[in-house]
Amino acid sequence: MITLYGAGEGFGLPEISPYVTKTEVQLKMAGLGYMKARAHPQESPKGQVPFIDANGVRIADSTFIRGYIERTYGVDFDEGLDAVQRAQAWAIERMMENHFSWTLVTERWLDPENFAKGPAHFFDGAPEGVREMVLDEVRRNVRAVGVGRHTDLEIVALAVRSLAAVSTILGDKPYLFGSRPCGADATVFGVLAGILTPFFTGEIRRRAEGFGNLVAYVDRLMAQFYPEFEWDLEASVRAPVAA
Repeated sequence: MITLYGAGEGFGLPEISPYVTKTEVQLKMAGLGYMKARAHPQESPKGQVPFIDANGVRIADSTFIRGYIERTYGVDFDEGLDAVQRAQAWAIERMMENHFSWTLVTERWLDPENFAKGPAHFFDGAPEGVREMVLDEVRRNVRAVGVGRHTDLEIVALAVRSLAAVSTILGDKPYLFGSRPCGADATVFGVLAGILTPFFTGEIRRRAEGFGNLVAYVDRLMAQFYPEFEWDLEASVRAPVAA
């Protein structure tokens, strides 16, 4: 039995972390039995979630977990893709994980309203006397990362360019490369759901809602992989705003 350690449900999502979502979807795609448990990042071998325990073997980081699953269980998440498509899938994953996801972080962590209702609660257990100092420190750390150093308009422009790229690649297909999901679909779905959740507000989310095929894509994969979770993004995007 595999145990997947993550942050748990929250922020209007079945899993707070898009990286945990990626791994969970890949476990479902592989048809592997697993149980899920909450964990703090410091409990992980690499100080981050997700990590898994597979019969006593602990593997951290979603990309290395994927590799372990493929090697150990004989799974090829990119089965049916040719060499060029496999290369494109890798490039898409890196764009979404290592670049676009940081624009998601800035919208959650650097917007005061979003931060107060969401990530700030990660530190509710900190001693009252030092909590504000801790919150200031973690937000400074986010700003210190490459994307966080740009202006708000520059960050939005970078995010929109990546959204447009994924939208173009997806087109009118059900999945990135055709009629069946591949490993990169788990990544893209997790990150897009993270930016589109109605729990947070922001310009990047608003721009993402303008890509109809991406909204439909997230709805489709949410229904496929989390059928028990209440989610209908297209309906919420179409709903009129109260005056």
